Amino acid sequence: MITIMKALLTIAFLAVLAMPAFAQNNPNMLTIITSDEDQTQAMALILTMQAMENGASPQILLCDEAGELAVTEEVDDSDMVIGPDASPAQMIQRLVNNGVTVEVCAIFLPNNDLTETDLIDNVGVAQPPAIGALVADPAVRLFTF
Repeated sequence: MITIMKALLTIAFLAVLAMPAFAQNNPNMLTIITSDEDQTQAMALILTMQAMENGASPQILLCDEAGELAVTEEVDDSDMVIGPDASPAQMIQRLVNNGVTVEVCAIFLPNNDLTETDLIDNVGVAQPPAIGALVADPAVRLFTF
């Protein structure tokens, strides 16, 4: 009986460890940032981080001027914001490092003469059908800034 209990506890523990990875593949929150204003970008990211700390599984889409937060050469142009004491680009990096999917919109790179190699590590290019499915999914909360 004790062996069965140990096995069940081990399985439960492994399932809990796997949950964040599973959740990131199934976001229930999509944050779309288009603003080029540092404070707007920072607030969007602060709220996304807070939601994540409260159990949300976010995904972030950077479009228009906000896409520059993911461009390697532009990251240093993001100004530090008082409050989080970080720049929006640093907050994007923190979210990426915590397993959050961050993508630039599909038209950002070609309209800025950039390629995927210009993006910071682990940031991808969104596919319109996948983003369209998230936007249409009533279980996904949509935040736009």
